[in-house]
Amino acid sequence: MKKATLASALLACALPLMAQEKSAADGIAEYRAMLADGNPSELFEAKGEALWAQKRGPKNASLAQCDLGKGPGVVKGVFVTLPRFFKDTGRVQDLESRLVTCMETLQGFNGAEIARTPFGKGEQNNVTALATWIAAESKGLRFALPQEHAQEQRMYAIGQRAFFYRGGPHDFSCASCHGEEGKRIRLQDLPQLTKNTGDGVGFAAWPSYRVSNGQMWSMQLRLNDCFRQQRFPYPGFGSELTIALATYMGVNAKGAESVAPAIKR
Repeated sequence: MKKATLASALLACALPLMAQEKSAADGIAEYRAMLADGNPSELFEAKGEALWAQKRGPKNASLAQCDLGKGPGVVKGVFVTLPRFFKDTGRVQDLESRLVTCMETLQGFNGAEIARTPFGKGEQNNVTALATWIAAESKGLRFALPQEHAQEQRMYAIGQRAFFYRGGPHDFSCASCHGEEGKRIRLQDLPQLTKNTGDGVGFAAWPSYRVSNGQMWSMQLRLNDCFRQQRFPYPGFGSELTIALATYMGVNAKGAESVAPAIKR
């Protein structure tokens, strides 16, 4: 009888905590749902679509002939196949680095200068808008990154090693936050990025509009900020490391539905 009474008391104490935990997660979900109807990413989508067709740069040309992996000018469906190997550059590229290649070859922009430009400034801001529109053109499609080429397989292997590499003053790795189920930060669930289910929530949601700072964040910026939080040096824009990590997460997300551009806290 005493044991039953003790068990009932413990359950009574636990229920408010369980309800509180559920309400925190549900509250964030409701918050996102309310904002999603007027997601400001639509403004970046419109800008990106206009930039694609606009004649710009030293060559006064548009990006209409840019090959993102499915042939010149094809946009729909490319986002869920990137990063991938491109024969003309001889390397694996993600969406943003591939866009810079097209801006350089077709429009005459200085690719290295764009890569050095801070996020949200100058042509980097335009790259983010282009990436947002292109991602939106594949919304609802499922990820299927190619892994046939040796370079694609190599980048996956590098990305896997980088994901679990621990270092820095806090001995963090990507897996410290995203390597197992049930982790949270500031009442927000952290997606598990080493398998399909969790990765579809994480990788498949970027680019995203960040309500907390009123900015559109691309995957390159998301990875850059992850390194900041690990207290690592910032990786270079379009670096092999960032593309390897994107390849690892993207391949793991095979079959997951793309929800980008999404909206985040």
